[in-house]
Amino acid sequence: MKVLWRFVFAFVFLFFGFHLGYAQEEEWGGELDSLRRAEEARSDSVVYTAKYIRFTTLDLMQNGTRTIPLDTTLTGIQYYNPQYYPRNPTMNLGNYGLATRDMLFQPSKEIGFRTGFTSLERYLMQSDSIRYYRARAPYSELNYVTGDQVFRAHVSQNINPHWNIGASFDVSLARGFYANQRYNDIKPVLYSWYESPNLRYNLFANLVFNKLVATENGSILDDDYFNNPEASDASSTPVKLNGQREARPRNTWTDNALFFRQSLYMGRIDTLNRGTEEQVVLPTQTVFHAFKASYKKYQFYKNEADTYGVFPLGESVLTQDSTRLYTIANDFGYSFSLRGRSVSFLRNEIKLDLAMRHELMFLRQSTPDTTRLEHRNTFQNITLKAGLGYKFSDKVALNLGLNQIMAGRNFGDFLYEATSTFQYNERLGRLIFSAYLQNQSPAMVYDYVDYTYHQWGEWGETALDKTKVTNLAAAYENERFKFLAKAEYFLVNNYTYFREVDNPNFDARLSNTIVPAQMTSPINVLKVTLSKKINIGKRWHFDNYIVYQKSDFHEVLQTPELYTWHSFYHNNLLAKVINFNLGFDVRFNTPYVAPSYAINLSQFYLPSYPSGFDPIQFSTYPVVDVWLTATLKKTNFFLRYDYANQGLLSNGYYTVRRYPMLDRSLRFGVKWNFYD
Repeated sequence: MKVLWRFVFAFVFLFFGFHLGYAQEEEWGGELDSLRRAEEARSDSVVYTAKYIRFTTLDLMQNGTRTIPLDTTLTGIQYYNPQYYPRNPTMNLGNYGLATRDMLFQPSKEIGFRTGFTSLERYLMQSDSIRYYRARAPYSELNYVTGDQVFRAHVSQNINPHWNIGASFDVSLARGFYANQRYNDIKPVLYSWYESPNLRYNLFANLVFNKLVATENGSILDDDYFNNPEASDASSTPVKLNGQREARPRNTWTDNALFFRQSLYMGRIDTLNRGTEEQVVLPTQTVFHAFKASYKKYQFYKNEADTYGVFPLGESVLTQDSTRLYTIANDFGYSFSLRGRSVSFLRNEIKLDLAMRHELMFLRQSTPDTTRLEHRNTFQNITLKAGLGYKFSDKVALNLGLNQIMAGRNFGDFLYEATSTFQYNERLGRLIFSAYLQNQSPAMVYDYVDYTYHQWGEWGETALDKTKVTNLAAAYENERFKFLAKAEYFLVNNYTYFREVDNPNFDARLSNTIVPAQMTSPINVLKVTLSKKINIGKRWHFDNYIVYQKSDFHEVLQTPELYTWHSFYHNNLLAKVINFNLGFDVRFNTPYVAPSYAINLSQFYLPSYPSGFDPIQFSTYPVVDVWLTATLKKTNFFLRYDYANQGLLSNGYYTVRRYPMLDRSLRFGVKWNFYD
């Protein structure tokens, strides 16, 4: 940890020292003075709006310098909870911030070293996803949601025309309905973007701090809670783990990172929409270097006896297992583009990307048991990356990508990708064909664990085979008619997952004991996605999203065969100043084998069932959420009533075994934007 803070101190000193030396105060001040004089010479004044604020991301900067405007519309502001994104639903433990698992089949395309801890990943602030702003006026934003108490403050300002700095502060406190369901986090971020006056040099930098604390209650005691007429209200329903305050059982994640990326455009640069807010800079040659130092810690804590058998058989009262990972990564890259002098349509453009990544990692794993030593390991990976793109025109394009680990712990991992796009015109839409081939090492948590309640593997060694994924996909998109149809085929070999050990005789010594497992048979998955937005007149809207998943091993994947989401709403103007949407959502999925949850590992797993017992598949019913969104000047707000149909079709429902989802509840959220 001391090494990371030394990096932070050195970076802050060098970064601000560099920019203070080159800041063009006179130019910036002169522009402000000229603007002020112009304003004073006329009766009206400049009114700053969202059009003066634009932002970019690292993904947008892959081919050059490009910014996009803020989205100040009402679209999607009510979907603040990452557990319930309409197009990316989850199974979860029933409260905002608690452990979460994807409901739709979408294997990770990441290669190289992975810890395997992913249950809280959706709540993390990531260095690679930070927005960098270009703000002609100071920009700030405040967000607050009641119920789950999610708060976010964000400020951004240009120090001069070429240098922007900003910060955000995210914090949440969700208490839940049942005892020991509390989740809280704190996620401050600092960032900066410098672009040289000649548009050739860019420097992006950020500091990200995450601390997530998810309290664990081990599930409720009553397995038939929703059908029990004598059941008490949720807050007084008995749970299996009852420690309070600092003694409460919990998973705590720390994820901190220092990141910067600098790039230099060489040779000819082309500019689209020169001198406007939409200006795009397209270089012919680019060299870049990116550096990232990160620290991750995953810790489980409890300090109470296991009265109700939540964990495997053992006598531990105090449990304090942890895994820590320190990573120092450097990326070096070069890009070359060959195009004609006219870039109006970017015809016959060839682009070549070459890069290398070196990662140095320090892994630690420990328990409070004094009879065990702390396990330590140091290793590295060297990854070569290449990309080749060819644009026949602005309507036809082909892209190839290669990622190959050439040396290190995960030698042999690779990801090869290909994508082609064909578009005749706007009315007919476009076709997208894609494929990828992946060879992926199993995550560390499958290789080795030496925790209080679970132990397997040999430290530093891998006993499982690499997972191989072959994917073919075809999609048709028509933005004019707001339609998407996509078909995907996956062939997965050596699928890796956790399962409960077989226990045909109900042996208490084997209860709740899980082990890593691999499928010896290949898994075939067909996934079909349909999306259509329907406008009924000018005011009524009907949005639809449907996913069909067919596999020969649904019970292992633990995913539903069908998931649907529908949103019906009315848009109008109230008192000529308040724009609002009023509607409701309906989501539904077919039954699936419900996963169980191993608290001390923060992992979902496949339960075992004695011979003659069918796996548990919970009955499923449509879930209806009613909502209102509205905007008044610079303020957006929403009001939503979740699970409004509770008691109509069902008294409650589950997505994870023994963990009931929240009851119907009211949420209110507000967002203020300030541009001056």
